Amino acid sequence: MSYRFLKGHGTENDFVLLPDPDGTIHGDLSADRVRALCDRRAGIGGDGVLRAVREGERWFMDYRNSDGSISEMCGNGIRVFARYLLDHEGATTPLEIDTRAGIKTVTLDGDDVTVDMGAPEVFASTKVSVDGVTHEALHVSMGNPHAVTFVDSLDEAGSLLVEPGFDRAVYPDGVNVEFVVRRSAHHVAMRVHERGSGETRSCGTGACAVMVAAALADDAPRETAYTVDVPGGSLRITLDHRRPDPDDGAGRAGRRGHQRPLTLSALARE
Repeated sequence: MSYRFLKGHGTENDFVLLPDPDGTIHGDLSADRVRALCDRRAGIGGDGVLRAVREGERWFMDYRNSDGSISEMCGNGIRVFARYLLDHEGATTPLEIDTRAGIKTVTLDGDDVTVDMGAPEVFASTKVSVDGVTHEALHVSMGNPHAVTFVDSLDEAGSLLVEPGFDRAVYPDGVNVEFVVRRSAHHVAMRVHERGSGETRSCGTGACAVMVAAALADDAPRETAYTVDVPGGSLRITLDHRRPDPDDGAGRAGRRGHQRPLTLSALARE
């Protein structure tokens, strides 16, 4: 069987993209196929697979982690996905893309692809562990689950060859774990172990979760932009002051308040 594919990356978070407009080429896209595609020695290689399926008036981003598991959302992946639609499918901006975490709107500012990531949900603190050391972390949802912990050195994340320990009662489907250090005001750096992929060079939803945790700790004004350094580059995340506040979700157990929608874009390397 032969079929088209493309390869792309967002801050070195790389993906195999499979055009499948009517959903008939790849069917249910088995976990075995995803693992084979993402194999960096015997396959194409990537942190995940993006399948582009047309559903009514919108394109649906069917995202799979490199281990074949299904994920709700991928921040860098949706930027790659949008670039494909703009360059190859005649799409224009603002561009609405359907995901398992809801509809995301993509805009262009010059060559920068910016995504409205929606409003994060912030829950109670939790714990993660690595190399026998336990760290306090903040539970943040960007449509997918994150545990964000601040450390003195990114070396405290260890090799990240093994999934960090976490509370499976809080995260029954697994969690993305971010280790964060501060660089300066509104500037942080992170490493991440992505659920289903291991350590990656970048994670867009993870960078957004990190920004939320930092902004809460700093009591930062809503319009504050943060720079989040990742091994593959830098991302800029802003609490979007142009949008109205979402419902504060009063009565949802464990939530610690709300934020305005976040926008995510990459910073060019100097």
